[in-house]
Amino acid sequence: MARTADLFDPSFKAEPYWWDAWRPQPLPVPQLPAKTAVTIIGGGYAGLSAALELARNNVEAVVLEANDFGFGASTRNGGMVSGGVTLGKSLGGKRTAGDAAAREALMSDLIGDAGASFYHLEDVLKRENIACHYTRSGRFTGAWTRRHYDALAGRLALLNGVAQVGASMLPRDRQREAIASDFYQGGMLIERAGQLHPALYYKGLLDVCRGRAITLSPQTRVVRVAGTQGAFTVTTNRGVLAAREVVVASNGYTGDATPKLKRKIIPVASHIIATVPLDPALARSLIPHNRAISDTQRILCYYRMSPDGTRMVFGGRARFTQVSPEISAPILYRYMTQRFPQLGGVKLTHAWTGNVAFTFDFMPHMGREDGLHYALGCNGSGVAMMSYLGHQVARKIVGGGNRVSAFEDIDFPGHAGYAGNPWFLPLVGGYYRMRDRLDRMLDR
Repeated sequence: MARTADLFDPSFKAEPYWWDAWRPQPLPVPQLPAKTAVTIIGGGYAGLSAALELARNNVEAVVLEANDFGFGASTRNGGMVSGGVTLGKSLGGKRTAGDAAAREALMSDLIGDAGASFYHLEDVLKRENIACHYTRSGRFTGAWTRRHYDALAGRLALLNGVAQVGASMLPRDRQREAIASDFYQGGMLIERAGQLHPALYYKGLLDVCRGRAITLSPQTRVVRVAGTQGAFTVTTNRGVLAAREVVVASNGYTGDATPKLKRKIIPVASHIIATVPLDPALARSLIPHNRAISDTQRILCYYRMSPDGTRMVFGGRARFTQVSPEISAPILYRYMTQRFPQLGGVKLTHAWTGNVAFTFDFMPHMGREDGLHYALGCNGSGVAMMSYLGHQVARKIVGGGNRVSAFEDIDFPGHAGYAGNPWFLPLVGGYYRMRDRLDRMLDR
């Protein structure tokens, strides 16, 4: 492994590669209205999607963003669009009550709704004419072990039957049809999946919202939310406003203003690197058919080519907490070259991080908490899902008491003793790394 300093190109930036095309910019800070129909906390995909749908139904909304719009994960993620094919590991809620048949039916509904998130995103891109290099090029999920391969194969019937994702298995002896690597034990191909430029998608949403009757308030940190449904008081660093409804869409940046929800969200850092432009022949060879790639390790890696096909954009859990590029980049570089030895010696132009909102059941959630609407918990698959859940919360407000999503039918668990400070993440990371090594050793 090269020394850390040798990994970085002279042009290196400790910021997202996506920001080369569009970066968060200061917007005018408006005077807050004394009251509004709906106050939305968080200006990411979910918050803007909720505001847009409310505006389309002539419902007044104010979006409060603690930083500049686009500062958070919505412009920092990998830009992969899958529509929920990796939904959670545990499940409980109003419809299950320990009943295996009810659990199976609910999971089918959840996968169906997750599939709807994929089509919702495509509809928004088309309806609003958002140019963000979107392509439905598919996805390959590499199996870390043969047992993981069998587990993926066991999901085919459900994924294809409920969500029509076009999933099929690719055994190890055909793996190079999807990826120029022998690192995995085969894997799953998913045709109904895609990728986009996350910052340009965000810019498109933001531009559409700016053209509507939506108050967008940057640098406005929510300090406290009090009251009940129909009569909330939202206190910020810039003043106080009253709202009939409040939507919490802060995801991995959920804070003390909504303590009950903060206790249900685990902010996990995800780190990404981008290489210099590669030799064109090498770049074309790495991922045939330009699929997005992920794998089944507990220490997840996910990667793709840049929209112009010239660079590798490689992400993963280099650490579960925020660390500098000097720490995260060498780890990700090692992961990348384990999968692609042919990238050894290639330098990096960007390295960055952002918070992913995990939940204790590994599921996204929408619903109410003390009268507050929420759309939270992307669990690393937020491009389509958070856009969809924000939209669905808005539909809930517009439509009154009608149930709009299966994601309301699952409990939103916390954990005894957890108050929102994920002090345990380094321990979890160490445990996951040990389990990954053990799984691979036992697979031989």
